[in-house]
Amino acid sequence: MRIDIHQAQADDAPVITKMVGELLGEIMTAIGEPVFGFDPVATERRARTWMADGSSLVWLARDSESRQIVGFMAFYEGYALYAEGAFGTMSELFVRRAFRSQGVGAALIHEAKRVAKARRWTRIEVTTPPLPQFDRTYEFYTRHGFTVSGGRKMKVTVT
Repeated sequence: MRIDIHQAQADDAPVITKMVGELLGEIMTAIGEPVFGFDPVATERRARTWMADGSSLVWLARDSESRQIVGFMAFYEGYALYAEGAFGTMSELFVRRAFRSQGVGAALIHEAKRVAKARRWTRIEVTTPPLPQFDRTYEFYTRHGFTVSGGRKMKVTVT
């Protein structure tokens, strides 16, 4: 399979929203907990707005033969003293199940590194889904040069 990677535009929000729903559903099914809320209408609106204003950078992976979108990755830029400057946080990376282990994720990571260099980021950070349910995801990232950089990701909901 040959994969084309291209930057998404605001008009791509519907397909991105569909894949975000697939990603969150897969995680919640694997861990048996409803840890994410997902409102497709609100998600599509946010995706469209954030891509249009540049606060979210999204790339799509397309099968060059069928032209089907088979995966995506999304970033936002952050700044931290510990990171010695600007860096990218990969908020989502998803490859549809039928297209896994065919180089799609590797192509997305290759593009992520290219984008990071072009934007002069010092690093790319990513949080894996829960382990051990997603050990394969962790192994994927380590094969592509990612290393553990700290403790667990935590949150507090602000209402």
